[in-house]
This record gives sequence, C-alpha cells and structure tokens, in this order.
Amino acid sequence: MTCSAADLKCGWTGLRNQLDEHIAHCTFELMRPILGQLPIMAEQMERIQNDNHELQLQVNGLVHRCKQLEMKINGSCMIPLRAAEFDINAKWTTNGLTLIGGHGRGNGLNQLSHPQGLYLNDEQTFYVADFSNHRIVAWKLGETNGKIVAGGNGVGNRDDQLNYPTDVIVDKENDCLIICDRENRRVVRWSLRDSTSGETIISDISCNCLTIDDNKSLYITDIGNHEVRRWRSGETQGVVVAGGNGPGNRLDQLNYPTFVFVDRDHSVYVSDYYNHRVVKWTENAKEGIVVAGGQGEGSSLKQSHYPGGVIVDQWGTVYVADSESHRVMRWQKGATEGKIVAGGNGRGAQPNQLNRPAGLLFDKYGNLFVADHGNHRVQKSEIVTSCS
Repeated sequence: MTCSAADLKCGWTGLRNQLDEHIAHCTFELMRPILGQLPIMAEQMERIQNDNHELQLQVNGLVHRCKQLEMKINGSCMIPLRAAEFDINAKWTTNGLTLIGGHGRGNGLNQLSHPQGLYLNDEQTFYVADFSNHRIVAWKLGETNGKIVAGGNGVGNRDDQLNYPTDVIVDKENDCLIICDRENRRVVRWSLRDSTSGETIISDISCNCLTIDDNKSLYITDIGNHEVRRWRSGETQGVVVAGGNGPGNRLDQLNYPTFVFVDRDHSVYVSDYYNHRVVKWTENAKEGIVVAGGQGEGSSLKQSHYPGGVIVDQWGTVYVADSESHRVMRWQKGATEGKIVAGGNGRGAQPNQLNRPAGLLFDKYGNLFVADHGNHRVQKSEIVTSCS
C-alpha cells in the first residue's frame, strides 16, 4: 500500500492494516490544506510581481518628471541643443518626408547643394549650412522656398562671403548666427538683422561643427588638430575638452572629429570620423569612452562607417549619422550594437533611403531631421510613439 498523500510526494509504503496509523501521523497529509493552496498562492505572487513591475515603471516616470520639475525650479531645464525628450522605446517612420530641397542639386531658393549642419529655431525656422552653395539658408516650415541669410555671394574670404560652411547655430540673445566657415578656417558671427556681412570671432581653426551648452560656452570640432575646444565667454584661445594628442585611435586621441554634442552634464560626444566610432568625454576627462562603433570600418550593426551628426537623448542613447552606410543608427547606453532608425536600405533617393547623411536634429516632439547630403535635401522621420 502507498499513502493517500503520495500525490504530495509522501514516500511511505506498507500493509493495509498499517495505513490508518500512518495517515494519523503523516506530515504530508497534515499539510494537505496548506500545500493545496500553493498553486493559488503562486498565481497571486506572480500577479503581485507584475503589478510591482508596472508600479516601478510608473515610479521611474514620476522620478524623471520630478527631476524635470526640479530643474525648472532651479532655472536649468535646458534641453541640449538639437536634442529632445521622448520615450525610451520610441520609434520613427521608415519612409522619410522631404522637408527642404529635393529638387536636385542647385542654387535656386528651393534647392540645396550638399547640406551639412542643421538648426531649428523656435520650432518655426530651419537654418541649413548649404555647403557647396557657400551660404546659410533659412527655411520657414511649410514654405517651398528658403531665404539666404548669410553668404550667397560666391565662394571667397570677404566678410560677405563663405567658403564651404559646415554648421550653423542661432545665438538668440544676440539675434545672430554663428557659422563654421570651414575652408576659410574661421568661425563667423552674422547678424540676423538684415546684415550683409559677418565678423570673424575665431580664426585659424579647421572647424566642422559647433554647439553651445547651458552656460553659453561654445564647443567646436577642429578637424585639422583632431580635437574639440570649448570657448567660454571672453576667452581667446579656448580649452581642449577632447582629443588634442595628435591623430590616432587611442582613447586619448581623435582622428578627424566631425560632429559634436554636449549633454546637460557637459559630457562631450564626438563623431571620430576616421576611427569609425563615437567617443564620450566626460567633463575634465583625459580620455574618452567608446559609445558607438569602434569595431572597425563596416556596415554591420556593431560598426560605424564614417560617422557624422550625433545627438544624445535623456536616456544616454546615442543617435549617429552613419554616412557611408547611408543610415542613422541608435545606440542605447551600454549596447554593443546599434539599431537602424532611418535609411539602411542602400544608397539612394527613395523615401526609405539616404545618401551620405550629415547633420541631425530633433524637434520638441521627437521628430528626426536629417541633412541628406548626397540627395541635396532635408528628410523628416516622424516619431510614432508619444513623447515623455
């Protein structure tokens, strides 16, 4: 005979006349009322764990919003230049919309020629560094033609000319543009008050990209000296904040730094062009940390291929224009490979294709804009999840 609690793993066996006495003292049988409740308890525990996970997500969201509110109270809630805040799992449309240009290469007011850097002012006006047209063009949303606001007087080094400008931002306080005039090896300030010429504010620099932080410090990539410098108000030389140790692939070196992004913590993210990687330099660091690519030249998801425009969101996710793979990649914090956000369907001019993408920016809603350098247009990829 076996015990009636054999279903509860009681291993007793014996004679029939011994069964009653065993059951009277069988621990398993005595625990049957409790053990029978275990499946129900397990189900309840699983439900509680799921509820706790959902609660934790809500708590994380509240913590994030509290931090935003705290920064607003302290007057420091400046979203970094060209960035936005959106859901950590945000996605974008596969097919882009042509917002600017797209009428072939040319110098008409509805055309671009190899656009590089982008800037969006007050969510209304785009400023485009129209590289091969030697000009900066302002384009109001919804309009078919742009307006020349700097340069446009042929290639040259006069005060009213530009020579392959690569980037532009708006200094709102002084109502002017700040322009990387690369082949003239200068940074130019150009008033937006119907000015016909600019003034050189930094000279003898092979500038390619610039940005500004919440302290109004200016950061500029110098492709000739393989470094990024920061200029605080009143400084004449600037301070090296990334690279500056000659061209190379060590973590304290850069090799042709093209684009730069600065986050709220004043960490500098640099597109290290010939090293096929994006490197993060925290404030006062002596060397960087690879946050995208760094696995040699190529088009696998673990690689970057001549990186261009770079932006970092509030989660530490890096977005980079992978110029020679004709795509925009998204590298989440700590990831060993990226995901394709835009392009990645070969070099071409279809809505789901890019051709050597350069500058990037997000609007306040999280829509992504790409300077589609080789297609002479600016593409918009709309966000398909809600912003946080």
